[in-house]
Amino acid sequence: MASAPQTITRKVYKPSLNVGQLYARAYGSSGLMLPVGNVLELSIDHTEDVMQQPDMTRLGGGTYAEVRRVKQAEIAIKFADFNVLNLARATLSTVAEIDAGTVASQAVTLHKGGLIPLPHIALSSVVLKVGADTIAAAGNYEVRPEGIFVLDTAADIDDGEAGTLSYSYAGQAVLEALTTKAAELQLRFGGLNEADDGKPVIVDVWRASQSVAKTLGLLTGKFGELDVTGTLLADQTRTGAGISRYYRATMV
Repeated sequence: MASAPQTITRKVYKPSLNVGQLYARAYGSSGLMLPVGNVLELSIDHTEDVMQQPDMTRLGGGTYAEVRRVKQAEIAIKFADFNVLNLARATLSTVAEIDAGTVASQAVTLHKGGLIPLPHIALSSVVLKVGADTIAAAGNYEVRPEGIFVLDTAADIDDGEAGTLSYSYAGQAVLEALTTKAAELQLRFGGLNEADDGKPVIVDVWRASQSVAKTLGLLTGKFGELDVTGTLLADQTRTGAGISRYYRATMV
């Protein structure tokens, strides 16, 4: 039998240790709320403005009156998944989706011991030519994720020689960082309280900005994390007595 509301609100024992999924979509969008992947930490932090009036009526001081107002509520998220959407929002990136394709006879200059950087990754069917001659990869160059690396011991390549390069490449996403404004998101946390028999805890954040990532770790020797924060902004579409414009928690 389901618990009556008055029973839930009077419950005292309620330790909290949550796991769960975080979902997001653009604020004001009617699109799907999509899971963001593994989130290691999620919190809402409140900052107050406190105005105090001293008690001047007697010796010893003290506070005669006080007014507290919430100055700001912030959400802090630590992402574990560097998927395209998370990374784009965290780096203010414009995203281009590039279909798999081919490049034919791209002009390149070959330097021994140097890398030829290319605009595509995950190359296959690579053909390097100097004039009409096809240069074998063995002993001359390596196909790497970051481009074509000409060996400094290349037997069939002269330093500074002109060549042509043909190849196929896989579909890929390209993120041009710091090219767009910060996202405003609607968020929903679907939590399960492991310290309370896995009972659900749902938190809706109606409108939140998202900051750029504090750090984008590329070589750290540990699992990568994306730390972002955001300010909870008033959602003016939510009206009515006792209705929050910022966030709501629901539990059983």
